[in-house]
Amino acid sequence: MLTFDISGAQIDGARDYQEDAFLITHLGDSDNEGGSLVIVADGMGGHAAGNVASNMAVQTFNKHITSNFPSEDLPEVLRESVQQANSSISETVRETAALKGMGCTLVAAVLEDKFIRWVSVGDSHLYLIRNHEVKKKNADHSYGGFLDRMAAEGTPVEPEAGFSRNMLMSALTGEDIAEIDCPETPLELQVGDRIIVASDGLDTLSHGKVLSFSAEATSPKECVDALLQGVDEAKMPRQDNTTVVIIDVGEKEEAAQSSAKSATTEPLSEEPTLPSQPFAVEEEEPPRSSGGLIVAVVVVLLLAVGGGGYWYMSQSPTDVIETTEIDDLEDVEVEIEPESVVEDTTPDSETEPEPEAVTPSDEPPAIVEPTAVARGEKFTDKLKSGASAPEMIWIPGGKFTMGSRESAADFDERPQHAVSVKPFAMSVNEITIAQYGRFAKSTGRKMPKTGDLDAATMPVFFVSWNDALAYSKWLSEQTGHSYRIPTEAEWEYAARAGTTTAYWWGRNLGSDKGHCFACETGLDPRKPTRIGRFDPNPFGIYDLAGNIEEWVYDCYHKNYDGAPNDGSVFEGGDCSVRVTRGGAFSSGPKALRSSSRSKFRFDTGNDSIGIRVVRDP
Repeated sequence: MLTFDISGAQIDGARDYQEDAFLITHLGDSDNEGGSLVIVADGMGGHAAGNVASNMAVQTFNKHITSNFPSEDLPEVLRESVQQANSSISETVRETAALKGMGCTLVAAVLEDKFIRWVSVGDSHLYLIRNHEVKKKNADHSYGGFLDRMAAEGTPVEPEAGFSRNMLMSALTGEDIAEIDCPETPLELQVGDRIIVASDGLDTLSHGKVLSFSAEATSPKECVDALLQGVDEAKMPRQDNTTVVIIDVGEKEEAAQSSAKSATTEPLSEEPTLPSQPFAVEEEEPPRSSGGLIVAVVVVLLLAVGGGGYWYMSQSPTDVIETTEIDDLEDVEVEIEPESVVEDTTPDSETEPEPEAVTPSDEPPAIVEPTAVARGEKFTDKLKSGASAPEMIWIPGGKFTMGSRESAADFDERPQHAVSVKPFAMSVNEITIAQYGRFAKSTGRKMPKTGDLDAATMPVFFVSWNDALAYSKWLSEQTGHSYRIPTEAEWEYAARAGTTTAYWWGRNLGSDKGHCFACETGLDPRKPTRIGRFDPNPFGIYDLAGNIEEWVYDCYHKNYDGAPNDGSVFEGGDCSVRVTRGGAFSSGPKALRSSSRSKFRFDTGNDSIGIRVVRDP
């Protein structure tokens, strides 16, 4: 098995804004197993629009492949990830007319065992340096690339008058994708190989110069620095943004000595980096990265409308149009019942629970006017150490209609069904880094890499479903009360809090209601914000829409057919994939709706996923 030493960074070039985005992340359930993912996206459509498109594509691609890795048909998953990224652009353009015309190119590579697979759309690059030769491995979907391919095949084509060689013939624009390059057979790597994944800004350097700079660099970071410096010093009048990621292939025996450099990413802004989960991050100053911040592993940096790109999305223009969600505007039942006790669904161990047969409910979703919602009392249990457990608030039992109507929303939010929920308590805020840190210290569990953030006020992230489950069990042991991860029904019931609209505050996203892409808060869209910054919902709970999405207990199902009607866990199916709820700082407006669902592997963390707990009476 081979090892991979990875580093990346970017520069603005002659532009005063950054439209590229890139990601370096780990795939799999541990530092030493699984694979590595690298994505580079080059935005187009002008300043903010290019930023939005590239970062959105990176986010969506990352989420899809993370949720479906490992796979027996990885090329198909890569192609699906591209299509998902393209659909996210289409959907965002529909929601925000000001972004019409945006798009991006994308090249992504998965490194697993001794192989590399890739998928690409557009004119970004994947080069292999081997035996002192530079070879482009992915297809060039520009007009010039088309002409070169035809000539190489012995059927040269006369260039059309007025057509630029740089004109793209395939890209992610929200429309049908003309060409996707995704070979069925992976490339077998060798010790000493160097891979370059880059945007087309690197075209400023000839292959000879690329090879020369590479030969003088002894590490990926040195090579990234040298290539970006070479582009900068070329002083091209209209130099494009340039992003470069370098991957060095080594032997497994070297891994222990160089583990601190398993996957390095360079900061792209003055903001603190958000290191990702499985890889250690070198604490070194980057070359010149006038773009935005960058993160390593298991997620990515987001964009910054005025400056670099990494992680998921970016802030949208100031003229973002409010969106009206059709599916949740009415026909949602919430009937508050003051008594009864919720059934304990916490398993006895961290092992995967046995699937249980679920009898579908014959009860149709009765639609009634919601009753008034009253906030319950807040309380805080004590840990054995004397420290305080998370602040909790009691939520009265009730009945509501879960999901979305047949006429709208995603298929996995259907069919609507009536659910009765018994009383429970829910944490007022998302679990913070400090709160999780007490658990990690007490149990010897690995602390997620959350960067230079205020542990007392910032939500923890890069935690897997397994981590969330273990944390809730630890709280139970420490307090003597039954803590657990909420069921999906409990989470949606709490999020709706007696409301019947798409968002608990109304039908439209509005502004400054939560932390997300397009939420118009003025906050950095590349990272979460402190807990409790925005108003609580009618139940008195903060951040159920945006900031950090949260694990729920349920196994993911493609729809609600057969879902229980008593608020309990929906087991069965593939429980290696679990549900997250609430949307995040990097999410679009649709993900913040009370009925919206996402899914991830149970053993994988992400910089957009955190924890909220519930407690039984």
